Amino acid sequence: MSVVRINVLEVPEGMAEVLEERFSKRAGEVDRTPGFEAFELLRPTDGSNRYFVYTRWTDEASFDAWMESRQFQQGHAQQPEGQRPAATGNELLAFDVVLRSEAE
Repeated sequence: MSVVRINVLEVPEGMAEVLEERFSKRAGEVDRTPGFEAFELLRPTDGSNRYFVYTRWTDEASFDAWMESRQFQQGHAQQPEGQRPAATGNELLAFDVVLRSEAE
């Protein structure tokens, strides 16, 4: 079964729209990465400021290869001068999928 990696981002007040806009304009390199299955940006609805960046992979080795890739490094480089970071903090959660059900 797949593996899931969730990056937890703390988004300062007033920066949620900026974060979502930046993600909407992402290069999408991960979409073409071997072993990649899915990406979702999850907006909090409970009043918190934590966004979840959800990715699913065929295996841990595929995720690790992505993290070590040139494309990952370029996509996660520092923001251009004059742009505030849209998120602070960074916590990576790791899961193995043991059961999955999808709509028929």
